[in-house]
Amino acid sequence: MARRSPPRNGVGGHDFDSKKKRKVAEIYQALNSDPIDVAALRRMAISEGGLLTDEIRCKVWPKLLSVNTDDLPPLPAGKELREDNKDYQQVLLDVRRSLRRFPPGMPDDQREGLQEELIDIILHVLKRNPQLHYYQGYHDIVVTFLLVVGDRLATALVEKLSTHHLRDFMDPTMDNTKHILNYLMPIIDQVNPEVHDFMQSAEVGTIFALSWLITWFGHVLSDFRHVVRLYDFFLACHPLMPIYFAAVIVLYREQEVLDCECDMASVHHLLSQIPQDLPYETLISRAGDLFVQFPPSELAREAAQQQAERTAASTFKDFELASVQQRPDTVLRQRFRERLRGEERTKSVLTKPRTNRFVKLAVMGLTVALGAAALAVVKSALEWAPKFELQIFP
Repeated sequence: MARRSPPRNGVGGHDFDSKKKRKVAEIYQALNSDPIDVAALRRMAISEGGLLTDEIRCKVWPKLLSVNTDDLPPLPAGKELREDNKDYQQVLLDVRRSLRRFPPGMPDDQREGLQEELIDIILHVLKRNPQLHYYQGYHDIVVTFLLVVGDRLATALVEKLSTHHLRDFMDPTMDNTKHILNYLMPIIDQVNPEVHDFMQSAEVGTIFALSWLITWFGHVLSDFRHVVRLYDFFLACHPLMPIYFAAVIVLYREQEVLDCECDMASVHHLLSQIPQDLPYETLISRAGDLFVQFPPSELAREAAQQQAERTAASTFKDFELASVQQRPDTVLRQRFRERLRGEERTKSVLTKPRTNRFVKLAVMGLTVALGAAALAVVKSALEWAPKFELQIFP
């Protein structure tokens, strides 16, 4: 039986307002449809508040990943997994260091039991998929699923995620991860060339966003409610959405960036310290807006570092076709178009002269006006910064 965690998102009990009650009803209506309305579930996961509770996530996350919860394989014994496993020692070290990922006040024996389950889930997925390679930060993603849905279902969800959305991070080398990071600067340049040029002058690269990307922000956000809200969003969208979200964080901090000393160490230090009080719903909406306005296909030329067919982004269509009724890009574009009706200034907004600050402000104004209009995905730019040591995982 999957372990259900208590609500950590401030929405629980009988305190739902009418809007949230309506959303819960819509979610269960989609779940009870025949066939299940996965497109509606995607909309619910993307829209304000996400999936609201962990109980709902237990039901919806498997649908977003096309995992059959009626046929979950049993977990093998931990001893069997750990014997002669090349990744065991590194996984053990990382899991032991993951204390802050567990709810404050959790009894030690309960946390230690969950850490053992976390190790077994990771080793199980790796054993069943020898083409996947463990990376530091993977456990930050797995523990989120474990805390929400319990070990058995988490194993199935993580395995599907690892062979699709996370696949590029689990290659033998970081080449594909770098390729995804190579989309960050083109996105920023489309919206705010001033910030883009400042960062280029500082030669900061994009290494500051690496831990954001490969842990889906699980490693850098202290409030579990914010982490699962982002997971709702990312699971409902294209695999590149985390890099769009990284871009909107940088854009949101525009003034801090421009006020910083224009050198690599200073800008890297600023950006690597992610604020904990971000306006998450606003940023989620903006990330979706940017994905629709500047889809990966339009940025690929600038970001291309290797053959496109090697990345999960380019093969997402295969995953999409294999997942009944799962059409996230269509859902997002429809929502974008609906909110775009009546916006007569759209064309001038989307054709941005490189140095026109007023047009840049208009783009940001459109983003605010559209609110939760659209949501989808993109990529970033990586310039390795060897001049000083960068601590990716503090």
